[in-house]
Amino acid sequence: MFADEDSPAFMAGAFEFLSALWLDEEKVRQAFQSGNGVGWHDHSACLFRDTERFFRPGYNANLIDSWLPALEGVVEKLERGVDVADVGCGHGASTVLMAQAFPNSRFVGFDYHAPSIERARKAAEVAGVGVNTRFDVAAAKSYPGTYDLVTFFDCLHDMGDPTGAATHVHGSLKPDGTWMIVEPFAHDHLAANLNPVGRVYYAASTFVCTPASVSQEVGLALGAQPGEARLRKVVTGGGFKRLRRAAETPFNMVLEARP
Repeated sequence: MFADEDSPAFMAGAFEFLSALWLDEEKVRQAFQSGNGVGWHDHSACLFRDTERFFRPGYNANLIDSWLPALEGVVEKLERGVDVADVGCGHGASTVLMAQAFPNSRFVGFDYHAPSIERARKAAEVAGVGVNTRFDVAAAKSYPGTYDLVTFFDCLHDMGDPTGAATHVHGSLKPDGTWMIVEPFAHDHLAANLNPVGRVYYAASTFVCTPASVSQEVGLALGAQPGEARLRKVVTGGGFKRLRRAAETPFNMVLEARP
């Protein structure tokens, strides 16, 4: 839990999250008073490190072995070689994992936060995936290119205009492409989320996710616990006709959207 960064139960990263809450409390307090929100980039750097360290063990344990295989025909495409965009990639943990597992495919990670992109580039260099991976600064509603697979890992709910992002994803996918959406696990009703995981996510949502969304255009403020029904409205509002829950863990749900 505290010593092995590759363990699915690794939780030391959560303490950096608590540090960010402490350091940024005044910013969040002012945001509650003003209604202006707090941008992701306005938080302390320990939040960016924590987000990777908190979610990376789950990606290590599930992404390659269970989440991607749960998507219809995606692994076969990745093995042959396709174009993949990992949007909201942060420090690039998910991008690097996929690039290592599928060397025939081409990966590009996008994030609007330039310091995170710099960190992701270094991670790709260390992992030896520079040949099939690159990282660029771009927003979810304007990243360039056309892709066979687009992935969003634990970031859709942080966006001010997630429906606008869904619309852009729809336009960037090839006709037989797939949008993989990994979101914090949540039920559709508040009472069902009153458990240890839900309480952690509601705390994160109050301090980070909801203020980040409010700080952007539209400011839909989905929060970290919107549930599948609310996410379905966002995805179908972007033009997608098919959506299903492909996999889940106690911490994440994996949705598969098709044009």
